[in-house]
Amino acid sequence: MNMNDTLFLFLCTLLVWLMTPGLSLFYGGLVQSKNVLNTVMQSMSAIVVVTFAWVILGFSLSFGSGNTIIGDFTYLGLKQVGFNTQGDIATHVPIALFMLFQLMFCTIAVSILSGSIAEKMKFIPYLIFVFLWVVLVYSPVAHWVWGGGWIDQLGAIDYAGGTVVHITSGISGLVLAVMIGAGKNFEKRPPHNLIITLIGGILVWVGWYGFNVGSALTFNDIAMTSFVNTVLAASAGSLGWSVMEYFMKKTTSLIGMLSGMLAGLVAITPSAGFVDYMSAIVMALIGGVSCYFAINYIKIKLKYNDALDAFGIHGIGGIVGAILTGVFQSHKVNDEIVNGLLFGGNIQTVWVQFIAVFVTVVFSGCLTFLIAKLIMLFSALGTDKVEEVKGLDYVVHGERAYFSGELNKFNKLP
Repeated sequence: MNMNDTLFLFLCTLLVWLMTPGLSLFYGGLVQSKNVLNTVMQSMSAIVVVTFAWVILGFSLSFGSGNTIIGDFTYLGLKQVGFNTQGDIATHVPIALFMLFQLMFCTIAVSILSGSIAEKMKFIPYLIFVFLWVVLVYSPVAHWVWGGGWIDQLGAIDYAGGTVVHITSGISGLVLAVMIGAGKNFEKRPPHNLIITLIGGILVWVGWYGFNVGSALTFNDIAMTSFVNTVLAASAGSLGWSVMEYFMKKTTSLIGMLSGMLAGLVAITPSAGFVDYMSAIVMALIGGVSCYFAINYIKIKLKYNDALDAFGIHGIGGIVGAILTGVFQSHKVNDEIVNGLLFGGNIQTVWVQFIAVFVTVVFSGCLTFLIAKLIMLFSALGTDKVEEVKGLDYVVHGERAYFSGELNKFNKLP
């Protein structure tokens, strides 16, 4: 066991944990003031629900040896998970620390997903959905990519979760949002507090360094490359989005800058330890521009109600980043992989990335549909009229983020 690597991964685990509260604030500032606590609760409660889903079953299904489709019950209820190192998955750090690091990835995936259904979904059905989604959607895909499953054996690569985290959550969020109602609350209401969104964005941005750099599991040349690439990608994504926004709308908004930053980070996540610096910049620029068009044109044209654009940023950004990985991956940067299309490789690298993306999209979408249908047998998914008018904060949680005498009087509250 290497104590330096253990301390390094311990720090990165804390940084990734910070992303979920950060995203809760990012989303919280974007909704109406009467729904801000409910939106924050969707992310924060994910920490609680995902922890139990992961500990009981998720980690074992993801990283148990099993077969190429799903893991086995080796680590059921964290059996054999302690300070020891184990097998191929945690050779030089405690397996319990590796388990926690991966738990944070699963948690942020659920938090991302919640952005698609903000202000629209009943709270208890959401919590039930989260538990089932971790077991039935996230864990199998994590096993395919990182647990020795078929995507890994196919030769497709995903450095820090472009497929596992961003595509699964983005696609699932979209399917859930459409099922709740494509036209429900479709009119765009202005964000109630962009300063809260800024603070959340900063926390997500900082946390992402743990997300990408920690995925090397040691601080070596690959970790350093991924650190630089992550810094470059955040700025390049912001630049790409903001330039497009200026040309199209003659404005450069804060929310646009932050959205571009997220798009750039999502785009580099699948390849942060596999590409050189210039490739990272190009990929993030493409990611920023692609997500801008998806949200400002495709979403408007198709009229799907992706509330806070979880699909537009994470789904689209994840797909773009995963496929571009096959173009830009470099053996010179990471000697464990082959060269991509741009560096003398063949179309095979792009093709295997496309297969991995396509199957993940179809699997995530179909399983989300089935889970939601199951829950709908017992409860409606969407909010009712009273919740929409009075706000989810008061009706569901019995509290308000902001107190106003006028608001109190208007709603005839005691």
